[in-house]
Amino acid sequence: MKFLKENLAVGFMLFALFLGAGNIIFPPELGQNAGTEFLPSIIGFLITGVGLPLIGIVAVAKNGGDLQLVANRVHPVFSLIFTSIIYLSIGPLFAIPRTGAVTYEIGIAPFLSDSAQSSWIPLFITSLLFFGIVLYLSLNPTKLVDRIGKILTPALLLIIALLAVKSFITPMGEFGSPHGVYKTKAFSESFIQGYLTMDVLASLVFGIVIVQSLQAKGIMERSKQVTITIFSGIVAAIGLAFVYISLEYIGATSIDSIGYLGDGGSIIAESARVLFGNAGNVILSLVIILACITTAVGLVSANATFFNKLFPKIPYKLLVIIFTFFSLFISNFGLEKLIAITLPVLMFIYPIAIVLMFLVMFDKLFNRAPIVYILALIATAFVSIYDGIKAAGFEISWYEHILKLLPLYDQSIGWLVPAIIGMLIGWFIQLLSK
Repeated sequence: MKFLKENLAVGFMLFALFLGAGNIIFPPELGQNAGTEFLPSIIGFLITGVGLPLIGIVAVAKNGGDLQLVANRVHPVFSLIFTSIIYLSIGPLFAIPRTGAVTYEIGIAPFLSDSAQSSWIPLFITSLLFFGIVLYLSLNPTKLVDRIGKILTPALLLIIALLAVKSFITPMGEFGSPHGVYKTKAFSESFIQGYLTMDVLASLVFGIVIVQSLQAKGIMERSKQVTITIFSGIVAAIGLAFVYISLEYIGATSIDSIGYLGDGGSIIAESARVLFGNAGNVILSLVIILACITTAVGLVSANATFFNKLFPKIPYKLLVIIFTFFSLFISNFGLEKLIAITLPVLMFIYPIAIVLMFLVMFDKLFNRAPIVYILALIATAFVSIYDGIKAAGFEISWYEHILKLLPLYDQSIGWLVPAIIGMLIGWFIQLLSK
């Protein structure tokens, strides 16, 4: 019983790490877009939003927990660049600014008039106050954030559960009709939308958090660490799956009551108002704002710590200030534009992260030969770099004609077969060299 209790605690800690306010905003929008194609949509989203992050946690934990050391197996230069990109992506480039934008969209905007919402001033004032608090807490290490986090995660989960149960008992409406590509490609489009949670990228970083937590408890045996990590990963995965399914269902049944809205923040805020009135909006807003603050402080601190380790001459506190002010600037583009900016970058780096993750899981089969990593990742990047370019709104016709010959390219996972071929060629070369 004690073993189960302790491991459940690790699982809930991991769930809390993953469940940022940003994860709340994508499933409702997905639900509105998918409508009656709810089932294939949620399956696609759960693969990239839950399944792959679980594998990422296990892969890194099995190999010591340090992403930079794991990526060194490819090449030290790749390790430095790739790890830096991962930290910046879940940090000041995308994830931290998103906490400020979500705070405004869910915590403040629902209480403003239409004319106020159309102005840039409320978003600027909100983000200024928000990042001022984040800066103070990041510069002054305190147990306050940890304590708030332990209260907020259950509170946020409870609110989502109440919204889900209420939406089942008194549905806001019927499933809507699927929009655009969701009519024919609900699975593949939702698979790609799962990238926006950034949970696979985060899982590569969270592995070391779990390992360090277990080591602090005196658990030093690698096999035991991996076993507990797998168990805690399953606990976190079940929690995330519940959240995503509930929120997508709310979005899919919301159109009759609130209409078609442009982003998940507005959808969940309006749904809370319809289901529980103004009280629902107030409670949801308070929890989301505090959850965003704790998420932002954690990410700012993690990035400042990582880059201080890379560049010791730059003080930790200066890095905190730089990352906070940069995030403040980016957050004022607004949630919808932030998501549009994020997707092209994620289309490029996500497949590379996924392939690296699977190679790490099974690298004993090829004796950790760098050539296997290198060829598989080059083949992946050949496709994913164009996916990123295309997501940004640019097209290179001759490049696309070549890529269209690849299996699964129309499903936006054309990188899969080249990655496998690159891995097999590298494996063959490694066998010959032996």
